[in-house]
Amino acid sequence: MTIALIVPAPFATTSGGYIYDRRLVAGLRALGHQVQVVELAGRHPLADTTAEASARAALASIPNGTRIVIDGLGLPAFAGLTRELVVRRAVALIHHPTALEPGFAAEDQARLRSVETLLFGAMTRLVATHRHTAERLATQFGVAPARIGVVEPGTDPAPRALGSGGPGVAVLSVGTLTPRKGHDVLIRALAGVADVEWSLTIAGAERDPVHAHGLRALAEELRVTQRITFAGEVSPEALEALYARSDLFALATHWEGYGMAAAEALARGLPVAVTAGGAIADVVPLEAGIVSPPGNVASFTKGLRRVLFDTELRAAMAEAAWAAGQLLPRWEDRATLFAQELDSVA
Repeated sequence: MTIALIVPAPFATTSGGYIYDRRLVAGLRALGHQVQVVELAGRHPLADTTAEASARAALASIPNGTRIVIDGLGLPAFAGLTRELVVRRAVALIHHPTALEPGFAAEDQARLRSVETLLFGAMTRLVATHRHTAERLATQFGVAPARIGVVEPGTDPAPRALGSGGPGVAVLSVGTLTPRKGHDVLIRALAGVADVEWSLTIAGAERDPVHAHGLRALAEELRVTQRITFAGEVSPEALEALYARSDLFALATHWEGYGMAAAEALARGLPVAVTAGGAIADVVPLEAGIVSPPGNVASFTKGLRRVLFDTELRAAMAEAAWAAGQLLPRWEDRATLFAQELDSVA
């Protein structure tokens, strides 16, 4: 099978969605499929004229007979190309609809919802990364369930985290510095347990400079600046080292299409503190950590106090996390499942 994956540049971006895409491409190639990655220029998902021109050029460059897969982040750039998408029987890979991304102005969210509703209707098939996203596509965007497939991310076998060795509890959060990731909720919650010794490392690209500046200002306001490291976008090797020397993984996300970073933490036996935004609550077993409502600082603070203060509880959660991590889907079979989704629209 010859496949073209269309995705906003750069393809090497560090994020759960791009990691999924790269692993999928590698897996499909390992199965013998020919996969071309076509990178889109311009701004996404609020497509500018450069993005729209790049989308037109991308479609024109792909030979007939090639299976076209468009990453949902870049899909809005194809708003003026619905007829071509229908003819080319294009497939969309949806991590989560961009119209549901927090932080956009109301008018931008409305525009994205209108564009995505139109484009989802033009796709031959949509592949979501979790059933929660699939359900949203059906209930909020009117996509017929029969046109939606689900291929969850995988994980790799990983060494068990060694921990920081103290003093205090080393907390790791992995996610781009955008409003959806809820780093402000996490910082406020941790500031509420200032009497317990902890440190926080946030690993994630600063895609929204204004929001990133606001997070640093919040840390200063709450007098926890010295406890927090904004590591920025890190290499895979550096991220592996961060997981290895952490004692707790935390993410106060408002919505996750899956929760790959939390799954990676479980694979390393790290106890997990998250908010139940989207699919991530399904990824984390209750015995492996704490799960609080999205955006609820008081609840998250209370949960964090328990796990930060109680060493024995944290150790029990780590054991449960390690056991759960060994049962997670592996990357080896993800490409096979995705290829089956493409075969279903042949």
